[in-house]
Amino acid sequence: MTIDYDVVIIGGSLAGRYAALAATKWHAKVALVEPQINYGFIYHHTLSEIANRLQSLNDADGFGIRTNHADIAEKCHISIAWQEAMLYANGVAANIQELNSPATLAALGVDVIFGRGEFQPTPHLAFAIYDNDEKSAHSPNHQVFRLLRGRTYLLASGSRPAIPNIEGLQATGYITLANIWQSLKKPTLPQNWVIIGGVPQSLEIAQTLVRLGCTVTLVIKHSQILPNIDPEIAQLLQAQLEVDGVQILTQTAVTQVKQIDDKKWLQAGDKAIETDEILVATGQQPNFASLNLAAAGVKWYQHRLVVNDKLQTTNKRIYACGDVIGGYDLTNIANYEARIALNNALFFPRLEVNYQHIPWGIFTNPMLAQVGLTETQTKRKFRDDEFLVLRQYFKSLTAAQINSDTTGICKLIVLRNGKILGATILGQSAGELINLIALAINQKIKIKDLANLAPIYPNFSEIITQTAQEYQQRLNNHPDVQDRLEGFFHFRRNWNL
Repeated sequence: MTIDYDVVIIGGSLAGRYAALAATKWHAKVALVEPQINYGFIYHHTLSEIANRLQSLNDADGFGIRTNHADIAEKCHISIAWQEAMLYANGVAANIQELNSPATLAALGVDVIFGRGEFQPTPHLAFAIYDNDEKSAHSPNHQVFRLLRGRTYLLASGSRPAIPNIEGLQATGYITLANIWQSLKKPTLPQNWVIIGGVPQSLEIAQTLVRLGCTVTLVIKHSQILPNIDPEIAQLLQAQLEVDGVQILTQTAVTQVKQIDDKKWLQAGDKAIETDEILVATGQQPNFASLNLAAAGVKWYQHRLVVNDKLQTTNKRIYACGDVIGGYDLTNIANYEARIALNNALFFPRLEVNYQHIPWGIFTNPMLAQVGLTETQTKRKFRDDEFLVLRQYFKSLTAAQINSDTTGICKLIVLRNGKILGATILGQSAGELINLIALAINQKIKIKDLANLAPIYPNFSEIITQTAQEYQQRLNNHPDVQDRLEGFFHFRRNWNL
């Protein structure tokens, strides 16, 4: 059998394009099969930035800036702001798409193939591209357009929204995380929203919408937002969202949706809610149902592919990364997995994933960022006397006071020997700050080294130094250490100079 490519990437996600670009830097021969990529996240981040600037404009009086409120109201009228915001977001999305376009990849040597296909296991493993998206090997009239033979394969096909089975939802209509911004073609933004689900992106969008002047109700089935993060941090973030105007209903399920005249109605727990639009954000479902994976010997469990620490599926020639193996829909984690999987696919399968030093973030305002273990996770692995929880609040920072961004907390989890286990930061610049701690964990830098940093003053990075310095203070407050220190200084004071 002739091998056409070193790796065939089944894409449909940014991680697929990232992997294809990385493969060209190794001078490998690579094919990228791609149906379509959704750039909705670019729209969200752009509109979120606009919403935050509008919020800053509304808060200008707090800085002693006197403005004509009538002028501000006119400038910030939602219909005008929405049209201008979408025009700007379209431009940003177009620029990003151009930077990562198939034409750019093709110019670098990637064989980009638009279409859909599936694995063909016999007589030799290959990926078949069909002449019609609706046809497949299971269709009697299918016809193979092209057969791609690779030494290895990488599944980076992304995911699609998982839609819950709620009575009346399909008939009434809804928007998903995949199409929310592109689907809103109206000259004005709908004013009343209900968001079903508490995934990270739903929190981001809820805050963006209220800052654009909308009314938002967020319905979550869990007892707190984001059940996998530190409860103390979750409570603080929830309080901020509620201050902004998001109504949050926890431990609540939507049981029915109806259309009455031109309004949509939801039954959420014991509440009947009238709304203009419904956003479903309950989770993602991997895109691999049509790839004929079972015939290729690839197994999955509960809607996620089974992979080992080297990101090999149960067929050792097929690797996977990103949404298809589960977890949050986070670009930096998917790209990290793509690097590991691609290196193993092109060379020898020796690298293993280690998520301990990989940060992730939620782009609320203030931002939430996390790396390593949380306090709850640490308690499951260590005894209470084996680790310390260090915390510092942003209100202690000069930079936070100057910028009026005092909402926030930094929590560091460390062993008593100074090893950093994890960190959670909620506050201004959290996304930048968490990267420093991630580097410290990756390079096995001890907490005392962070305490010895001398960051530029005033600066938000002081929060890391202040939190780290609490480690030595906590150790010094131990009764035995305190007795020794007092004895030492008593001796020094009475030493005959």
